[in-house]
Amino acid sequence: MPVLNRIAGYAEDMTAWRRHLHQHPELRFDLTQTAAFVAERLREFGVDELHEGIAQTGMVAIINGRDAGEDGPTIGLRADMDALPIAETTGKDYASKNAGVMHACGHDGHTTMLLGAARYLAETRNFSGRVALIFQPAEEGGGGAKVMVDEGIMDRFGITQVFGIHNSPNVEPGRFETNPGAIMAAVDTFDIRIAGRGGHGARPHETADPLVAAVGIVQAIQTIVSRNHYAMQDLVVSVTQIHSGSADNVIPDTAFVQGTVRSFDPDVREMVERRMTEIVAGQAAAYGVTAELDFDRGYPATINDADRAAFAADVAAEVSGEDQVNRESEREMGAEDFSYMLQARPGAYLFLGQGPGAGLHHPAYDFNDEIAPVGASFFARLVERAQPARA
Repeated sequence: MPVLNRIAGYAEDMTAWRRHLHQHPELRFDLTQTAAFVAERLREFGVDELHEGIAQTGMVAIINGRDAGEDGPTIGLRADMDALPIAETTGKDYASKNAGVMHACGHDGHTTMLLGAARYLAETRNFSGRVALIFQPAEEGGGGAKVMVDEGIMDRFGITQVFGIHNSPNVEPGRFETNPGAIMAAVDTFDIRIAGRGGHGARPHETADPLVAAVGIVQAIQTIVSRNHYAMQDLVVSVTQIHSGSADNVIPDTAFVQGTVRSFDPDVREMVERRMTEIVAGQAAAYGVTAELDFDRGYPATINDADRAAFAADVAAEVSGEDQVNRESEREMGAEDFSYMLQARPGAYLFLGQGPGAGLHHPAYDFNDEIAPVGASFFARLVERAQPARA
């Protein structure tokens, strides 16, 4: 996997950075140690500006090119920094020291790749304008990208386009994958709380059984995909939790149903919420119970700008070779809050293969340190190609 020679020389340092971050994972916005470590490295590299405390523990570092000028363009590069509430089982000597918390999605690797690019860009400055290095908290459920956008980073730093990458287990190391449109789905969550009238299991006629109603609601929800939705559009409606009851001879008073919805089209999101509202109300009436639906809109779909995606794929081919770039990858039903940044500015999101191993969000997952120089080289060349230095 060809990488920039100077970044190849950082490989040992990058491995040390990544493993330090892996040992000290933190959740959501509470990234005190992580942010301090990242800020210390950026100061060592000699970035021109470091703006901390954005979205609580996020930061933006500015590096000026050789001929930045007041009106030079600014390209944004983003890495997420937070971990997950998962107990690690890798057994590695650099495993998490924080019980019940681990980097199970590779954000330690993403941060390391952007740090590697920052070091190179600060040393060489072989570009025009400026680069804004965005280190983001709370991708895992907190919507840190939205908070940073809402706090004005795009306008404040004059960012005109923005890019991000994510590691991809069980894809050949160094292989990039992207597409010119929607690459990851919108995610919504639903909670349904059902209240009935409990009683003795031997006398169900005296009850209003919430458990039977829950089963009816779950079955009816499945018809949204099969009967209310055009089959050629991607949609997932999954019930993931049902909780009710405490004994074999007791009909409970309440039941709880929870699940997730994944889609790409805003009209589909509207349809699902409308139909779910109708189904919950109708099923509750049919079973003589009451039911309350809480439909929570989450991250929107992650949609690449076609021109930026094509450009990013060209850069990826320069780093890894054209045969190692899939420019028309299938979109995924997973979700990513980088979507908010792509709503604010045109850009692209790519996946970078990291080889065989446990999947994302698995307690045995670990980032492959060998791909960190590849990702850093991609980020660096992206800047040099997008904003070439004037002769």
